[in-house]
Amino acid sequence: MDSALLTADLPLERRLALSYAPSRARPATLALFALDGALGRVVRSTREAMLGQLRLAWWREALARPLDRQPQGEPVLAALHVFGDRRARLECLVDGWEALLGEAPLPQDHLTQFAAGRGEACAVLAEVLGAGESAGSARLAGSAWALAELAPRLSDPQERDCVAALIADHPWENVALPRTLRPLKLLHGLALRSKGQAPLLDRRRDILAAFRLGLLGL
Repeated sequence: MDSALLTADLPLERRLALSYAPSRARPATLALFALDGALGRVVRSTREAMLGQLRLAWWREALARPLDRQPQGEPVLAALHVFGDRRARLECLVDGWEALLGEAPLPQDHLTQFAAGRGEACAVLAEVLGAGESAGSARLAGSAWALAELAPRLSDPQERDCVAALIADHPWENVALPRTLRPLKLLHGLALRSKGQAPLLDRRRDILAAFRLGLLGL
């Protein structure tokens, strides 16, 4: 599977965000987006928590293996080679998605762990792209994106209240990110607009805001 097919599997807002990545940043950004999508599909398609944990454990083990011992034929893992030795640190994203397994209502600390896992993965991306000085901002952007994306998908009232409280407590300042992390800037900007009240691209003006964020970072 080539990068075009990996991109085609992404939700619209991620495809749009990826289109604004500088060419040298695109492979790593796509790989992270694709991993997040693959883990999300595991969680959403699994009814039994134990089965989901087993499937996620495969990803955790695969990420921890040296490059020369990677399972063959898995396109997302192949794309993640660009992360080098930092690939193993993406276990945080597996942990975050695993926290969403189980019967509703999930406790607040599980919802917090999901946001923290995506945030930490975005910090790793910043380091891979040579923007380690922006890792803290990338972490904030990633956790904000996670919370705003998660909230509209929840059906349990207690979970919705928990995420609403996390969103209310999140530091929503306009994060400064370099051009190499423009996709995260775009996703954070959309998250800032919605704050979990609607999907990230719910209205036509959200699309226009995404174009502005992508082109200007504003």
